[in-house]
Amino acid sequence: MFIVESYPLAIALCVITMICWGSWANTQKLTGEQWPFQLFYWDYCIGVLLLSLVLAFTLGSHGEGGRGFLPDLTQAETRHIGSAFLGGVIFNLSNILLVAAIDIAGMAVAFPVGVGLALVLGVVTTYLSTGEGNPLMLGAGVAAIAIAIVLDALAYKRLSHNGTAPMKGIVLAIVAGLLMGFFYKYVAQAMSGIDAATRALEPGKLSPYTAIVLFSSGVLLSSFVWNTFAMWRPFTGARVSFPDYFTKGTPRLHLIGVLGGMIWNLGMAFSIIASTKAGAALSYGLGQGATMVGALWGVFVWKEFKAAPSGTSRLLGAMIVFYLFGLAILIASKN
Repeated sequence: MFIVESYPLAIALCVITMICWGSWANTQKLTGEQWPFQLFYWDYCIGVLLLSLVLAFTLGSHGEGGRGFLPDLTQAETRHIGSAFLGGVIFNLSNILLVAAIDIAGMAVAFPVGVGLALVLGVVTTYLSTGEGNPLMLGAGVAAIAIAIVLDALAYKRLSHNGTAPMKGIVLAIVAGLLMGFFYKYVAQAMSGIDAATRALEPGKLSPYTAIVLFSSGVLLSSFVWNTFAMWRPFTGARVSFPDYFTKGTPRLHLIGVLGGMIWNLGMAFSIIASTKAGAALSYGLGQGATMVGALWGVFVWKEFKAAPSGTSRLLGAMIVFYLFGLAILIASKN
């Protein structure tokens, strides 16, 4: 399997993760007026699983180090398989809430609040689980990002006072962030370390590529619970049914949803692969700089704050500065 052996390459993969995680939601925005988010989400989950299988049978099955995907899967212990799968189940519930928040309040709000909160919790829980990284610098980085979350919430409050967006969006984003902050540690716990001298993996544990397939399986299968409930009891709008997916969807709508899932999971895969060199806490934290990327899409492309009162741009600018500052500290936090 392909192994990351260079710290600069690991950081570069984390930056790609940041871009993917901050950009995939544009696919939902492209379909939002024609396609309920619950139906979009089925295609998204299909894209997530497809991308994981492509990587498993390519990068995950060729190379001199580690184990190939199928041999790795057959030797894995049940508890590690379950841990990676559970990570997908937890992530999926949080992501459905995040997608609903984007649908209601837009990317510029849902990402900084939901994903930013997930970043803070995820870095802390992953560090406590793995012990990797400088705790003081990790703490300073997440503190700066927490300030950025507060600034974005203040900007959102000004917007909602202008009557353009309901507070339900920010509540959903907060709940999504609380849940999303815990999924990554279960995937990280299931993965094997890589011996620097022999490039061998620990027996019973998972390679990054096997972990991402099991994680993605958890995402798709749990959608039959989480997304089915969202179809039956939608956060906004009318109920949707399974026949709607087949009768109302066009090839274009389905392809956009699948693309969204593949973009997101490319970021997840690169984050997992990079974590073997950069450490899980840093890899997750840096990838969640997606918050800033998503906010920039929402502000400058989708114009989600165009109706906000004067002075809001200063809050948004300060938010971006604190995010960048926090991410810079996270990059420097590697032991």
